[in-house]
Amino acid sequence: MSNHYEAVAVRPLTRAWVGRHLEAGEQIVRTEALHGGITADMRRLTVGTRDGGTRDLVLRSFVDPFYQEHAGDWLNREAGALTLLTGTGVPAPGLVAVDPTAAHCEYPSLLMTHLAGRTILDDEGLEARVPLLARQLVAIHALRPRPAERPREYVTLTTADTVVTPKGADAAAWAAAIDVIRKPAPPCEGRFLHRDFHPGNVLFYVPHPSPAGARITGVVDWAATSWGPADLDVAHCSTNLALLHGPAWGLRFAEAYEDAGGVPAAVASERLYWRVRDALAFSEEVQSVSQPWRETGRTELTTRAVEERLDAYVTALMDALA
Repeated sequence: MSNHYEAVAVRPLTRAWVGRHLEAGEQIVRTEALHGGITADMRRLTVGTRDGGTRDLVLRSFVDPFYQEHAGDWLNREAGALTLLTGTGVPAPGLVAVDPTAAHCEYPSLLMTHLAGRTILDDEGLEARVPLLARQLVAIHALRPRPAERPREYVTLTTADTVVTPKGADAAAWAAAIDVIRKPAPPCEGRFLHRDFHPGNVLFYVPHPSPAGARITGVVDWAATSWGPADLDVAHCSTNLALLHGPAWGLRFAEAYEDAGGVPAAVASERLYWRVRDALAFSEEVQSVSQPWRETGRTELTTRAVEERLDAYVTALMDALA
């Protein structure tokens, strides 16, 4: 998260709005910036309770004017998703309040409960976490909301003309990959999608000293929730794992999803379409994606290093097709 966000405190109107959604006698006693996001300012609010204890909430505010144009849609979708997920067993935050148009706050905002756990982006313990990620995604896709409760249809913005081929990339592999997404999207059976499912949006509890007992305590950031092919969520997590930990892990996640009972497209070329499309989408935003990773301690993930991993992953996908 940029220094711009770091400087933004909880403003008076927003603080008053939060106060109206607290219990009688409660008040905010501490705020803390949460790092790792790209589009929004995230803060943990520690609330003093009447009995002298504390509890935590999370405030999401769209501060940057660049993202405010879409803030209303994103916040309404997240509020709808959190409401739908209540009682499903998927560990998501609880919705407290939402102000999607900044009618009461300085910025479009959403207030939710705080979940225990932390994001883990390190290589250590990945072997144990990948099956957990896969099982969690299968559980999300198993949700069957009524038609009236379904989120909007998925969208994909990347086109063959917007792909940015990295410098020094395998030109033949990238040209073949771009040709893949020139074709119409394959038909699919709709599923409830998180649409931004990756390790940075999953909270873990890991007992010390062994990572083998890790468990997922929460899935956050439901602002892009959509209805569409399960392969799209699988592809997105696969690309993130490939860039964070190496191309082999991107390929491995798709296998772990099937091992966990997930049902991807039956035809290999259709599965490939979604994986290639998601990987190519990252070509347009490598810098914005890699910066939060470096801020969490993965300093070796420079823009160039991530571009090289993306090239290797795209090449591996195309080799799998051959």
